[in-house]
Amino acid sequence: MNQQERQAIEWECAKLIAHYANLVDASDWAAVAALYTEDAVFARPTSPDQPLVGREAILAAFRARPPRVTRHVCSNVVIEVDSADSATGVSAMVLYLADRPPLAGSFHDRFRRTPEGWRFAERRGSVVIGG
Repeated sequence: MNQQERQAIEWECAKLIAHYANLVDASDWAAVAALYTEDAVFARPTSPDQPLVGREAILAAFRARPPRVTRHVCSNVVIEVDSADSATGVSAMVLYLADRPPLAGSFHDRFRRTPEGWRFAERRGSVVIGG
């Protein structure tokens, strides 16, 4: 894999992180779930020890959330390319809620290339400030 191919993968995965934050803030749950592989694992930052397994379970959990106004800010994104079809990443996250103090934490991600493009195979969040 050459440098240009590696950078393209890094960019696609970083874009996925930003796209995810925007879709969650828009409460577009079907689009959020579509960013995961069918067999993905997702652990919310506020409940890291209770992972959800599978796209359908992830979608159901998001749909079960009460309506709320949020803004996710993601930064310090670092993507490591493992192969043409696999990468890992870490990013910092701040969650602003309309009715609570902000939370700060991080996501540790595994990405997989699928026929639909890059998707989250695993997304594990944690809160380090707040909560």
